Amino acid sequence: MIERFRQEEIMSKVFNTTAVCIPEEHYMVNIAQRLQEIKALVDDGKYFTINKARQYGKTTTLIALKRLLESEYYVVLMDFQTFGSADFANENVFALSFCHSFLRLFKKCKPTLNDDLKETLNDLKNHVDNRYDYFTLKPLFEGLGDICQFSDKPIVLMIDEVDSASNNQVFLDFLGQLRAQYINRFQQPAFKSVILAGVYDVKNLRHKIRPDEEHKYNSPWNIAADFKIDMSFSKTEIAGMLQEYEKDHHTGMNVDEIAILLYQHTSGYPFLVSRLCQIMDEDIAINYDENGLKSVWTRQGFFTAVRMLLAEKNTLFESLSEKLNRYPELNDMLQSLLFTGKAIAYNYYEPAISVATMFGFVKNNHGVLAIANRIFETWLYNLYLSTSEMQKQQIYSDALLDKNQFIVNGHLNMRQILERFVIHFNDLYGDSDETFIEQEGRKYFLLYLRPIINGTGNYYIEAETREQKRTDVIVDYRGEQYIIEMKIWHGQEYNTRGEKQLAEYLDAYHVNQGYMISFNFNQKKEIGVHEILIDDKKIIEAVV
Repeated sequence: MIERFRQEEIMSKVFNTTAVCIPEEHYMVNIAQRLQEIKALVDDGKYFTINKARQYGKTTTLIALKRLLESEYYVVLMDFQTFGSADFANENVFALSFCHSFLRLFKKCKPTLNDDLKETLNDLKNHVDNRYDYFTLKPLFEGLGDICQFSDKPIVLMIDEVDSASNNQVFLDFLGQLRAQYINRFQQPAFKSVILAGVYDVKNLRHKIRPDEEHKYNSPWNIAADFKIDMSFSKTEIAGMLQEYEKDHHTGMNVDEIAILLYQHTSGYPFLVSRLCQIMDEDIAINYDENGLKSVWTRQGFFTAVRMLLAEKNTLFESLSEKLNRYPELNDMLQSLLFTGKAIAYNYYEPAISVATMFGFVKNNHGVLAIANRIFETWLYNLYLSTSEMQKQQIYSDALLDKNQFIVNGHLNMRQILERFVIHFNDLYGDSDETFIEQEGRKYFLLYLRPIINGTGNYYIEAETREQKRTDVIVDYRGEQYIIEMKIWHGQEYNTRGEKQLAEYLDAYHVNQGYMISFNFNQKKEIGVHEILIDDKKIIEAVV
């Protein structure tokens, strides 16, 4: 035990999910390639924005980029979160606040103060001091241009957390001045590059201030270059971080397997990747002996971490919940996407899709709208199925009464779950019309399933099958996986084809048994559960 404590003192790195990640202190993915791609934009003199959802590593990236650029540029990294609301009161106050902050940060770059630059800095400071009540954006940018002219190295301006200025017209005026400076950069020296980082893109800032159609897309930041660099973590990058952890802790984990699981469930969302690792390292491994860590970094340990993540209260989930309350059209669209199984074409210019993309809820999956990752999808299902309205439904009460009979020696009896669901659904909703079944059938099965596996199992929807007009629920219960296909009945030929597709799909999960629920609104249907054999695969099909 003493030896273990000594190792702890030496190996001080941890997984970090708050504030900035520091390579010397935290386990991190290697973002060197990404930084080089961003540097190429800077070298080309581009002005651009890094718009990503909350806790996507924007600040960490900016700080690492600043370190990379400092040998060639003077880099001024500002943070609008350090500006109070009073700093955006009007143009005069904002110009003063910005000027003071810029000068202080520029001096920290330790520029070579030739006579011209020294005089320029003094002139700007005197202008601020002597015309305090009349200092505006125009003299500010004239002074900034002079600094750029006499600086011995090009200057790069970065502004983090631009969302802090999102409701201020003065910020849009500031963007207009940056735009003018960029356009005139061949006549008047300007910043080499300007990078704005935040959740909202400038078009949406404009939208918040001037929601009328005339100004919605008339952005003063239309000189910005497209930022197409992927900031999510790849499987290879995640594996690299795990290998670094493994060198320190020797858990014996299968690095590739854990990296794949992390990527499959998070799609590389930085906070989710780091938080799952953090939960395994700190929360599950309460006993820090060697065997404890070895038992944690396994498939079962990973799914335990997923359950803990989905159950916790954290800043990311709180932010997502707040967005759902603020944007009703976003909430409605996500519920439709989750529960009806209907494919929605991805169109960024559709307001609800634009907002959902900006906040990180959804992604473009080959032209079709998809939830951004499995964690978000399960979290949203849990959220919607946990409302007081849903839990008042009779089928939820039936599941609470039934649930103890479905667990036998720690295993789920999925066939019995389907048998009971068929009975309850037919009793409660057997006379419902086709529209009800198409829109509510999947929802009520998940509502029935959730209290049965809650706290012990996970479930998520396989997004890849949505465009094939079916929804596959993947249930993981104590390390066992159950594949359940839910679909609307469209005739025997379509059903037979679906059975064959499911049998093929089971191979990918290395299981020989799958399940199918057919929501059939045919008046002559025969409800119940039966078995089908396709080669070596057994399919247990429930018809409701």
